[in-house]
Amino acid sequence: MEVVNTIGRRKAAIARVYTKVGKGEIKVNSRDFKEYFPLETLQYIVSQPLQLTNSEGKYDINVNIAGGGTKGQAEAIRLGISRALVQIDAESNKEVLKANKMLTRDPRQVERKKPGQPKARKRFQFSKR
Repeated sequence: MEVVNTIGRRKAAIARVYTKVGKGEIKVNSRDFKEYFPLETLQYIVSQPLQLTNSEGKYDINVNIAGGGTKGQAEAIRLGISRALVQIDAESNKEVLKANKMLTRDPRQVERKKPGQPKARKRFQFSKR
């Protein structure tokens, strides 16, 4: 099997995911994903699609990620891995991942700051006189 290339995005994070048959190593920016994401919750988010499809230890995954914070990066990687698993074996993986909402791109972005205001929605205190 050749290398499967997919993209995952979340907020400002963009993850390029390269998947091939292997021993189950997950590398993020040339580092082990447990070293890159020290929090267990983020490690769980990254490995969620593999757990749902019972494919842990089957694929070597190499990820290049840029932008965003750690949570957005983890969720971008999750989307990229989910898309790769669907490309590899659509008939068995797509139903499970779609039922758990792993294939949906979360479109929410940070709202921009408006001029004359301290934040996007916050206003300065109004004074009538």
